[in-house]
Amino acid sequence: MSTKIRLQRHGRKNHAFYTIVIAESKSPRDGRFIEKLGTFDPNTNPATVDLNFEKALKWVLNGAQPTDTVRNILSREGIYMKKHLLGGVAKGAFGEAEAETKFEAWKKDKETRLENAKSKDADAKKNVTKTRLEAEAKINEAKAKILADKKAAINAAKAAESAAKAAKEKEAAEAIEKQKKAAEAAKAPKEEVAVEAPKEETPAEAPKEEAPVEAPKEEAAPKE
Repeated sequence: MSTKIRLQRHGRKNHAFYTIVIAESKSPRDGRFIEKLGTFDPNTNPATVDLNFEKALKWVLNGAQPTDTVRNILSREGIYMKKHLLGGVAKGAFGEAEAETKFEAWKKDKETRLENAKSKDADAKKNVTKTRLEAEAKINEAKAKILADKKAAINAAKAAESAAKAAKEKEAAEAIEKQKKAAEAAKAPKEEVAVEAPKEETPAEAPKEEAPVEAPKEEAAPKE
């Protein structure tokens, strides 16, 4: 029986994840399978692989043929490195202990490279975030300046309108005051003339003629 190691799709549209399965070569991609070896989630960075190492190695040693994608996954997880080392042991090139030492060294090197990749990815994300925040800050600053200019223009227009209104009110008040003063000035001379005009004097009565004073009568001479 020819077997293949393939991915079986799960999840939803634009967010798929896969199970790594052993299936017959003639079975459809998402059909029946013989055994599940693990899962593969490409939605994370880096992609997440949960693999049963011993089962996967056993099937590879037994001749199961992986698809191209699964081969890359198994190679990254060290399946083919372990197969190569076991081949060296079988040929007598080195012992099992040395093979295990070499495999552990390979795993550490792989983990170091993975951590470096994660660190670089985190730094890149920080830089992107920093650049985005700086750009947003500049945009917000420009918007704030535009808003401040608009407010200043509105306030200036209101101040000018208030000043113009106050000036008009002042002019109107001055005009009214002038009119009052003009009316008072026009009315004042008439009153003065009326006050100063001399009254007609009534003709004085002519002095009455005094009656003539009678002369004293001469006394008669006494008779002898």
